[in-house]
Amino acid sequence: MGVTTETTTPHAVRPAAPPELGGLGLFTVLLAAALPLIDFFIVNVALPTIGADLSASESVLELVVAGYGLAYAVLLVLGGRLGDLFGRRRLFLGGMLAFGLTSLACGLAPTAWTLVAARVAQGAASAAMLPQVLATIQSATAGPRRARAMGLYGATAGLAMVAGQILGGVLVAADIAGTSWRAAFLVNVPVVLLGLFLAARTVPETRSPRPEPVDGPGTVLLAATLLALLAPLTEGRAAGWPLWTWLSLAAFPFLAWAFFAVELRADREGRTPLVPPSLFQLVSLRRGLLLILPFSMGFAGFMFVIAVALQEGAGRSPVQAGLALVPLAVTFLFTSIAGPRLIARHGTRVVTAGALIQGVGLGLMILAAHSSWPDLGLLPLLPGGAIAGVGQALQLPVVFRIVLSEVPPARAGVGSGVMVTTQQVSLALGVATLGTLFLALAPGMGMRDALVTTLLVQLAGVALTGVLSLRLPRTID
Repeated sequence: MGVTTETTTPHAVRPAAPPELGGLGLFTVLLAAALPLIDFFIVNVALPTIGADLSASESVLELVVAGYGLAYAVLLVLGGRLGDLFGRRRLFLGGMLAFGLTSLACGLAPTAWTLVAARVAQGAASAAMLPQVLATIQSATAGPRRARAMGLYGATAGLAMVAGQILGGVLVAADIAGTSWRAAFLVNVPVVLLGLFLAARTVPETRSPRPEPVDGPGTVLLAATLLALLAPLTEGRAAGWPLWTWLSLAAFPFLAWAFFAVELRADREGRTPLVPPSLFQLVSLRRGLLLILPFSMGFAGFMFVIAVALQEGAGRSPVQAGLALVPLAVTFLFTSIAGPRLIARHGTRVVTAGALIQGVGLGLMILAAHSSWPDLGLLPLLPGGAIAGVGQALQLPVVFRIVLSEVPPARAGVGSGVMVTTQQVSLALGVATLGTLFLALAPGMGMRDALVTTLLVQLAGVALTGVLSLRLPRTID
């Protein structure tokens, strides 16, 4: 009997499938994305209570807000680069754990200065966590799934900014177990524990296929540049504009020029800069970032000013001040859900329409403030707030998609870091500029006229956003 031998042909080794972010994983990273933005705004309505409880001066209370915002803005790009280098899931988990611990430290802070230190650390933790959200979405989704995920990210970001202020008012008023303002920070702890449990099981590991080392000189210069701009603007008014604030502002353009020169030289010499200048050759990124500036400045300035005006001027409680923004949040949510279909049909002209609608809503709020004062609250602000929420929802999620639409996955971390840094700097500038304008006008003009004037300035910013939107690419991939 002959022996039959079988020969086997070795199978070709298939490349590993790219990591994929599932539905529960997307929910987890979006939950994490909401936390830093909620905590930027949650203290707006809690500051008076914090000041009374901890005997904190106005300048120290400014640091409770500014310390978080500064650390967050300064370290965001570095956080994105570290995620590209060491793995985004690793940085995401580490940043989320640190955010939970620093939130606990904020909630247990025995003194105002302890709270300031904990807020700075919380901002640094946010900077490690948040860039990994966008980078993971960019690297672990594609096509329609990526478009949907980016739309949901934009909706989450917008809702988080409004929800932070509403939640802050509700928690302070509820005074759960006598925690008063501390609940605004302690509420993060169980959310972080849930996020860590889910992330460990659902968020895939991604990193740049060509990890790029950290740019030391660029990191130091970017930090110095942002601090030179933001520190005096956020602290100057409360501190009485001492000499250091003017020296810092004078140094800002020189530090910005030095940062650009160092990054450009690194790029030309084949090294890897912190923020590659070549990234700004992407038209969608460059024009989208330019639009984020006035939009986010106006958004943050409005949220700060309306909180102060309703509580200190109109005599509303923290919860009433927060609930006055509910119509804006509700219409933002439902419009965000419909947004992707509108974009597919009309392209980025949806952003232009959104600016026009937001302008109408803001105009109605200005009329309500002028005619209803001091009885300004939920009902007088409802029509304008509802219409403004629709307009904002047609802008923010779309612009986020535009900015990152052409960024290659290998640079998803740094691209995300640059975008979120631009947003965070704009939020801080909005509070610093519109907030300072309002507080400077109020003693002489009265709260009502100061509020109306500040909202008119914001309306000019909305008009600028509409004009800039005309230069966006007509379609998004």
